[in-house]
Amino acid sequence: MAEPSVKPTPLLKDELDIVIPTIRNLDFLEMWRPFFQSYHLIIVQDGDPSKTIRVPEGFDYELYNRNDINRILGPKASCISFKDSACRCFGFMVSKKKYIFTIDDDCFVAKDPSGKEINALEQHIKNLLSPSTPTFFNTLYDPYREGADFVRGYPFSLREGVITAVSHGLWLNIPDYDAPTQLVKPLERNTRYVDAVLTIPKGTLFPMCGMNLGFQRELIGPAMYFGLMGDGQPIGRYDDMWAGWCVKVICDHLGYGVKTGLPYIWHSKASNPFVNLKKEYNGIFWQEEAIPFFQSVSLPKDCTTVQKCYIELSKQVKEKLGKVDPYFNKLADAMVTWIEAWNELNSAEGNTVKLPAKGAAK
Repeated sequence: MAEPSVKPTPLLKDELDIVIPTIRNLDFLEMWRPFFQSYHLIIVQDGDPSKTIRVPEGFDYELYNRNDINRILGPKASCISFKDSACRCFGFMVSKKKYIFTIDDDCFVAKDPSGKEINALEQHIKNLLSPSTPTFFNTLYDPYREGADFVRGYPFSLREGVITAVSHGLWLNIPDYDAPTQLVKPLERNTRYVDAVLTIPKGTLFPMCGMNLGFQRELIGPAMYFGLMGDGQPIGRYDDMWAGWCVKVICDHLGYGVKTGLPYIWHSKASNPFVNLKKEYNGIFWQEEAIPFFQSVSLPKDCTTVQKCYIELSKQVKEKLGKVDPYFNKLADAMVTWIEAWNELNSAEGNTVKLPAKGAAK
Protein backbone atom coordinates (compact mmCIF):
# COMPACT_ATOMS: atom_id res chain seq x y z
CA MET A 1 0.00 0.00 0.00
CA ALA A 2 1.37 3.39 -0.99
CA GLU A 3 2.38 5.77 1.78
CA PRO A 4 0.10 8.81 2.04
CA SER A 5 1.72 11.87 0.54
CA VAL A 6 2.79 14.54 2.99
CA LYS A 7 2.54 18.13 1.87
CA PRO A 8 5.73 20.10 2.47
CA THR A 9 5.56 22.87 5.07
CA PRO A 10 5.09 26.22 3.26
CA LEU A 11 8.20 28.39 3.24
CA LEU A 12 8.45 30.78 6.21
CA LYS A 13 5.01 29.70 7.42
CA ASP A 14 5.50 31.15 10.92
CA GLU A 15 7.77 34.03 9.90
CA LEU A 16 5.65 35.92 7.35
CA ASP A 17 2.47 37.98 7.41
CA ILE A 18 0.35 38.86 4.39
CA VAL A 19 -0.92 42.46 4.53
CA ILE A 20 -3.98 43.45 2.49
CA PRO A 21 -5.58 46.92 2.34
CA THR A 22 -9.22 46.84 1.30
CA ILE A 23 -12.59 48.57 1.18
CA ARG A 24 -14.58 45.48 0.12
CA ASN A 25 -15.28 41.82 0.84
CA LEU A 26 -12.20 39.69 0.25
CA ASP A 27 -13.69 37.11 -2.09
CA PHE A 28 -10.50 37.28 -4.14
CA LEU A 29 -8.84 35.19 -1.41
CA GLU A 30 -10.65 32.09 -2.69
CA MET A 31 -8.38 32.07 -5.73
CA TRP A 32 -5.32 32.48 -3.51
CA ARG A 33 -6.43 29.87 -0.94
CA PRO A 34 -3.92 27.15 -2.00
CA PHE A 35 -1.07 29.62 -1.57
CA PHE A 36 -2.19 31.85 1.32
CA GLN A 37 -4.21 29.68 3.69
CA SER A 38 -1.19 28.52 5.71
CA TYR A 39 -0.17 32.10 6.50
CA HIS A 40 -1.47 34.78 8.84
CA LEU A 41 -3.27 37.73 7.22
CA ILE A 42 -3.34 41.31 8.45
CA ILE A 43 -6.25 43.15 6.80
CA VAL A 44 -6.37 46.94 6.98
CA GLN A 45 -9.87 48.19 6.23
CA ASP A 46 -9.92 51.59 4.57
CA GLY A 47 -12.89 53.94 4.43
CA ASP A 48 -16.03 53.62 6.58
CA PRO A 49 -15.16 51.66 9.75
CA SER A 50 -18.81 50.76 10.34
CA LYS A 51 -18.87 48.69 7.15
CA THR A 52 -18.49 44.96 7.68
CA ILE A 53 -15.78 43.31 5.59
CA ARG A 54 -16.37 39.63 4.85
CA VAL A 55 -13.37 37.31 4.85
CA PRO A 56 -13.79 33.77 3.47
CA GLU A 57 -13.79 31.03 6.11
CA GLY A 58 -10.65 29.12 6.89
CA PHE A 59 -8.17 32.00 6.90
CA ASP A 60 -6.23 33.02 10.00
CA TYR A 61 -6.49 36.80 10.10
CA GLU A 62 -6.77 39.97 12.11
CA LEU A 63 -8.67 42.97 10.76
CA TYR A 64 -8.08 46.60 11.67
CA ASN A 65 -10.32 49.53 10.71
CA ARG A 66 -9.83 53.26 11.28
CA ASN A 67 -11.26 53.10 14.79
CA ASP A 68 -8.70 50.43 15.70
CA ILE A 69 -5.87 52.50 14.24
CA ASN A 70 -6.95 55.56 16.24
CA ARG A 71 -7.25 53.51 19.44
CA ILE A 72 -3.86 51.82 19.05
CA LEU A 73 -1.82 54.80 17.90
CA GLY A 74 -3.68 57.64 19.60
CA PRO A 75 -2.50 61.05 18.31
CA LYS A 76 0.16 59.32 16.19
CA ALA A 77 -2.63 57.83 14.04
CA SER A 78 -2.35 61.04 12.03
CA CYS A 79 0.59 59.52 10.13
CA ILE A 80 -1.59 56.73 8.68
CA SER A 81 -3.35 57.76 5.46
CA PHE A 82 -7.12 57.52 5.11
CA LYS A 83 -9.01 56.58 1.95
CA ASP A 84 -5.81 55.51 0.23
CA SER A 85 -4.08 52.14 -0.06
CA ALA A 86 -1.21 53.73 1.91
CA CYS A 87 -3.13 52.59 4.99
CA ARG A 88 -1.50 49.19 4.41
CA CYS A 89 1.65 50.35 6.17
CA PHE A 90 -0.23 50.15 9.49
CA GLY A 91 -0.21 46.40 8.91
CA PHE A 92 3.56 46.49 8.53
CA MET A 93 3.81 48.32 11.85
CA VAL A 94 1.67 45.94 13.91
CA SER A 95 3.08 42.74 12.44
CA LYS A 96 5.56 40.86 14.59
CA LYS A 97 6.93 38.70 11.77
CA LYS A 98 10.29 38.82 10.03
CA TYR A 99 8.84 39.07 6.50
CA ILE A 100 5.89 40.79 4.84
CA PHE A 101 4.05 40.13 1.59
CA THR A 102 1.50 42.74 0.57
CA ILE A 103 -1.03 42.47 -2.24
CA ASP A 104 -4.07 44.43 -3.45
CA ASP A 105 -7.55 42.92 -3.49
CA ASP A 106 -7.89 43.25 -7.27
CA CYS A 107 -4.86 41.05 -7.92
CA PHE A 108 -5.53 37.47 -8.96
CA VAL A 109 -3.39 34.40 -9.59
CA ALA A 110 -1.54 34.69 -12.90
CA LYS A 111 -0.41 31.84 -15.14
CA ASP A 112 2.99 31.35 -16.70
CA PRO A 113 3.33 30.68 -20.45
CA SER A 114 2.86 26.94 -19.86
CA GLY A 115 -0.52 27.58 -18.20
CA LYS A 116 0.68 26.77 -14.68
CA GLU A 117 -0.65 28.95 -11.86
CA ILE A 118 2.05 31.16 -10.37
CA ASN A 119 2.63 30.98 -6.63
CA ALA A 120 3.66 34.61 -6.26
CA LEU A 121 4.30 34.36 -2.54
CA GLU A 122 6.71 31.46 -2.96
CA GLN A 123 8.71 33.37 -5.60
CA HIS A 124 8.94 36.46 -3.37
CA ILE A 125 10.29 34.28 -0.57
CA LYS A 126 12.88 32.76 -2.91
CA ASN A 127 13.93 36.26 -3.95
CA LEU A 128 14.26 37.41 -0.34
CA LEU A 129 16.19 34.33 0.75
CA SER A 130 18.80 34.66 -2.01
CA PRO A 131 21.43 37.42 -2.16
CA SER A 132 21.39 40.53 -4.35
CA THR A 133 24.19 42.03 -6.46
CA PRO A 134 23.68 45.84 -6.37
CA THR A 135 27.30 46.85 -6.92
CA PHE A 136 28.09 44.84 -10.08
CA PHE A 137 25.51 43.87 -12.68
CA ASN A 138 25.36 40.25 -13.84
CA THR A 139 24.28 40.09 -17.50
CA LEU A 140 22.46 36.80 -16.87
CA TYR A 141 20.35 38.72 -14.34
CA ASP A 142 20.00 36.85 -11.04
CA PRO A 143 23.02 34.53 -10.77
CA TYR A 144 21.47 32.66 -7.84
CA ARG A 145 18.55 31.24 -9.82
CA GLU A 146 18.68 27.62 -10.90
CA GLY A 147 20.35 27.33 -14.29
CA ALA A 148 22.21 30.64 -13.98
CA ASP A 149 25.55 31.72 -12.59
CA PHE A 150 28.03 34.58 -12.61
CA VAL A 151 29.38 35.40 -16.05
CA ARG A 152 33.02 35.64 -17.07
CA GLY A 153 34.59 38.81 -15.71
CA TYR A 154 32.40 39.02 -12.61
CA PRO A 155 34.67 39.71 -9.60
CA PHE A 156 34.93 36.71 -7.30
CA SER A 157 35.14 39.05 -4.31
CA LEU A 158 31.57 40.21 -4.99
CA ARG A 159 29.93 36.84 -5.67
CA GLU A 160 28.60 36.35 -2.16
CA GLY A 161 26.31 39.31 -2.79
CA VAL A 162 24.38 41.16 -0.08
CA ILE A 163 21.16 40.56 1.85
CA THR A 164 18.00 41.11 -0.18
CA ALA A 165 15.67 43.50 1.63
CA VAL A 166 12.93 43.97 -1.01
CA SER A 167 11.34 41.77 -3.68
CA HIS A 168 9.29 43.78 -6.18
CA GLY A 169 6.90 41.77 -8.35
CA LEU A 170 5.20 42.65 -11.64
CA TRP A 171 1.76 42.30 -13.24
CA LEU A 172 0.07 40.79 -16.26
CA ASN A 173 -3.05 42.28 -17.85
CA ILE A 174 -3.50 45.84 -16.45
CA PRO A 175 -0.12 47.64 -16.32
CA ASP A 176 0.72 49.95 -13.45
CA TYR A 177 0.41 53.17 -15.45
CA ASP A 178 -0.12 56.74 -14.34
CA ALA A 179 -3.29 58.60 -15.39
CA PRO A 180 -1.88 60.37 -18.50
CA THR A 181 -0.58 57.07 -19.87
CA GLN A 182 -3.89 55.37 -19.04
CA LEU A 183 -5.73 58.07 -20.99
CA VAL A 184 -3.65 57.70 -24.15
CA LYS A 185 -3.46 53.88 -23.93
CA PRO A 186 -6.84 52.84 -22.53
CA LEU A 187 -6.86 49.40 -24.12
CA GLU A 188 -3.23 48.46 -23.56
CA ARG A 189 -2.65 45.20 -21.68
CA ASN A 190 0.58 43.59 -20.61
CA THR A 191 0.82 40.08 -22.06
CA ARG A 192 4.61 39.85 -21.97
CA TYR A 193 5.93 37.38 -19.40
CA VAL A 194 9.66 37.79 -18.85
CA ASP A 195 11.20 34.92 -16.91
CA ALA A 196 13.78 37.03 -15.09
CA VAL A 197 14.73 38.51 -11.74
CA LEU A 198 17.39 41.20 -11.45
CA THR A 199 18.97 43.36 -8.78
CA ILE A 200 18.37 47.08 -9.16
CA PRO A 201 21.87 48.64 -9.20
CA LYS A 202 23.14 50.74 -6.34
CA GLY A 203 22.47 54.43 -6.94
CA THR A 204 19.47 53.74 -9.18
CA LEU A 205 15.93 54.59 -8.13
CA PHE A 206 12.84 52.69 -9.30
CA PRO A 207 9.06 53.19 -9.30
CA MET A 208 7.91 50.78 -6.59
CA CYS A 209 4.40 49.38 -6.88
CA GLY A 210 2.81 48.19 -3.64
CA MET A 211 0.29 45.77 -5.13
CA ASN A 212 2.72 42.79 -5.35
CA LEU A 213 5.58 43.31 -2.93
CA GLY A 214 7.66 41.36 -0.44
CA PHE A 215 10.24 42.62 2.02
CA GLN A 216 12.21 41.77 5.13
CA ARG A 217 10.29 43.60 7.80
CA GLU A 218 12.96 43.22 10.48
CA LEU A 219 15.58 44.58 8.09
CA ILE A 220 13.89 47.50 6.30
CA GLY A 221 10.37 47.75 7.78
CA PRO A 222 10.74 51.18 9.44
CA ALA A 223 11.43 52.70 6.00
CA MET A 224 8.32 51.13 4.44
CA TYR A 225 6.17 54.13 5.20
CA PHE A 226 3.73 54.79 2.38
CA GLY A 227 3.56 58.50 3.08
CA LEU A 228 0.73 60.85 3.90
CA MET A 229 -1.73 60.47 1.04
CA GLY A 230 -5.41 60.35 0.20
CA ASP A 231 -8.18 61.99 2.18
CA GLY A 232 -7.27 65.50 3.34
CA GLN A 233 -3.97 65.52 1.43
CA PRO A 234 -3.13 67.25 -1.87
CA ILE A 235 -1.84 64.03 -3.44
CA GLY A 236 -2.66 60.36 -3.86
CA ARG A 237 -1.31 57.29 -5.69
CA TYR A 238 2.28 58.22 -4.85
CA ASP A 239 2.34 56.33 -1.56
CA ASP A 240 4.28 53.33 -2.82
CA MET A 241 6.51 55.55 -4.98
CA TRP A 242 7.49 57.57 -1.92
CA ALA A 243 8.22 54.43 0.08
CA GLY A 244 10.25 53.01 -2.81
CA TRP A 245 12.45 56.08 -3.14
CA CYS A 246 13.11 56.21 0.60
CA VAL A 247 13.73 52.47 0.85
CA LYS A 248 16.14 52.40 -2.07
CA VAL A 249 18.25 55.28 -0.74
CA ILE A 250 18.44 53.59 2.66
CA CYS A 251 19.17 50.14 1.21
CA ASP A 252 22.00 51.63 -0.83
CA HIS A 253 23.40 53.33 2.28
CA LEU A 254 23.17 50.24 4.51
CA GLY A 255 24.32 47.80 1.85
CA TYR A 256 21.10 45.87 1.20
CA GLY A 257 19.70 44.73 -2.15
CA VAL A 258 16.41 45.23 -4.01
CA LYS A 259 15.19 42.74 -6.62
CA THR A 260 12.52 43.18 -9.29
CA GLY A 261 10.93 40.92 -11.90
CA LEU A 262 9.25 37.64 -11.01
CA PRO A 263 6.71 36.95 -9.65
CA TYR A 264 3.78 38.09 -11.78
CA ILE A 265 0.23 38.51 -10.55
CA TRP A 266 -2.88 39.13 -12.69
CA HIS A 267 -4.00 42.74 -12.18
CA SER A 268 -7.70 42.48 -12.91
CA LYS A 269 -9.10 45.99 -12.83
CA ALA A 270 -8.07 49.33 -14.33
CA SER A 271 -8.90 52.24 -12.03
CA ASN A 272 -10.61 55.33 -13.42
CA PRO A 273 -7.98 57.49 -15.18
CA PHE A 274 -9.87 60.74 -14.53
CA VAL A 275 -10.10 60.01 -10.81
CA ASN A 276 -6.44 59.01 -10.87
CA LEU A 277 -5.45 62.21 -12.63
CA LYS A 278 -7.04 64.29 -9.89
CA LYS A 279 -5.11 62.32 -7.27
CA GLU A 280 -1.82 62.38 -9.18
CA TYR A 281 -1.96 65.94 -10.49
CA ASN A 282 0.40 67.48 -7.94
CA GLY A 283 2.61 64.42 -7.87
CA ILE A 284 3.28 64.62 -11.59
CA PHE A 285 4.84 68.05 -11.00
CA TRP A 286 6.44 67.31 -7.65
CA GLN A 287 8.18 64.13 -8.80
CA GLU A 288 10.36 66.22 -11.10
CA GLU A 289 11.80 67.80 -7.93
CA ALA A 290 11.55 64.77 -5.65
CA ILE A 291 13.45 62.34 -7.86
CA PRO A 292 16.54 64.57 -8.27
CA PHE A 293 16.41 65.10 -4.52
CA PHE A 294 16.55 61.37 -3.83
CA GLN A 295 19.23 60.90 -6.48
CA SER A 296 21.44 63.37 -4.64
CA VAL A 297 20.66 62.38 -1.04
CA SER A 298 23.68 61.53 1.09
CA LEU A 299 23.26 59.92 4.50
CA PRO A 300 26.03 60.37 7.11
CA LYS A 301 28.08 57.41 8.32
CA ASP A 302 26.58 57.56 11.79
CA CYS A 303 23.21 56.58 10.29
CA THR A 304 23.70 52.90 11.06
CA THR A 305 20.07 51.86 11.56
CA VAL A 306 16.99 52.20 9.37
CA GLN A 307 15.37 54.47 11.96
CA LYS A 308 18.37 56.83 12.07
CA CYS A 309 18.47 56.89 8.26
CA TYR A 310 14.78 57.67 8.07
CA ILE A 311 14.90 60.50 10.61
CA GLU A 312 17.85 62.02 8.75
CA LEU A 313 15.95 61.65 5.48
CA SER A 314 12.95 63.44 6.99
CA LYS A 315 15.19 66.39 7.93
CA GLN A 316 16.49 66.62 4.37
CA VAL A 317 12.97 66.34 2.96
CA LYS A 318 11.91 69.32 5.06
CA GLU A 319 15.02 71.31 4.14
CA LYS A 320 15.03 70.65 0.39
CA LEU A 321 11.50 69.67 -0.65
CA GLY A 322 9.78 71.98 1.82
CA LYS A 323 10.75 74.75 -0.59
CA VAL A 324 8.75 73.03 -3.35
CA ASP A 325 5.48 72.94 -1.39
CA PRO A 326 4.44 73.16 2.29
CA TYR A 327 3.00 69.64 1.93
CA PHE A 328 6.52 68.24 2.21
CA ASN A 329 6.98 69.88 5.62
CA LYS A 330 3.85 68.07 6.74
CA LEU A 331 5.07 64.85 5.18
CA ALA A 332 8.47 65.18 6.88
CA ASP A 333 6.75 65.59 10.24
CA ALA A 334 4.61 62.52 9.51
CA MET A 335 7.79 60.54 8.73
CA VAL A 336 9.07 61.32 12.23
CA THR A 337 5.70 60.42 13.78
CA TRP A 338 5.75 57.13 11.87
CA ILE A 339 9.14 56.21 13.32
CA GLU A 340 8.03 57.16 16.82
CA ALA A 341 4.92 54.99 16.47
CA TRP A 342 6.95 52.13 14.97
CA ASN A 343 9.41 52.23 17.86
CA GLU A 344 6.64 52.30 20.45
CA LEU A 345 4.81 49.31 19.00
CA ASN A 346 7.98 47.34 18.35
CA SER A 347 9.81 47.93 21.62
CA ALA A 348 10.31 45.06 24.05
CA GLU A 349 7.28 46.30 25.97
CA GLY A 350 5.19 46.65 22.82
CA ASN A 351 6.01 43.08 21.82
CA THR A 352 4.48 41.76 25.03
CA VAL A 353 1.16 43.51 24.52
CA LYS A 354 -1.59 41.85 22.51
CA LEU A 355 -2.82 44.58 20.19
CA PRO A 356 -6.60 44.77 19.88
CA ALA A 357 -7.82 43.45 16.58
CA LYS A 358 -11.21 42.83 15.05
CA GLY A 359 -12.32 39.62 13.39
CA ALA A 360 -9.51 37.20 14.21
CA ALA A 361 -10.38 33.78 12.83
CA LYS A 362 -8.69 30.48 13.52
